[in-house]
Amino acid sequence: MSIAMNKKEIMDILPHRDSMLLIEEATLDDGQAFGKYHVRGDEWFLDGHFPGNPIVPGVILCEILAQSACVLLDSGAGGNKATPFFTGITSAKFKSPVKPGDTIETRCWITKSKKPFYFASGELHAAGKLCLKAEFSFALIEA
Repeated sequence: MSIAMNKKEIMDILPHRDSMLLIEEATLDDGQAFGKYHVRGDEWFLDGHFPGNPIVPGVILCEILAQSACVLLDSGAGGNKATPFFTGITSAKFKSPVKPGDTIETRCWITKSKKPFYFASGELHAAGKLCLKAEFSFALIEA
């Protein structure tokens, strides 16, 4: 069964707000999370990266991928208000730049878990190209 979420529903799961909430839509389907974010061009992280040739920083791409995975983690968190904390990025391979006007699409899945730790893999695409592949981990810490 597929579950689609808008930004308000995502905010019910993730603690991120304002300029740090970097997914606008999410879908949960068959143990995977899919996220979307449209790069408008006026984001704070593009200011100075790079003048005349704005490119979304790799660390922001990792954050977008991580937020997508955290939407998936909520389904295993028992509805509590646990905060997801990055605990590691085992590998991140950047394949293609992301620019203003691109719509980022992510796909993430959990590879292993031992509460409170969760290990995930994911891919980030934009403009029909693979831009990032990564393996990363989180801890869900209750407030």
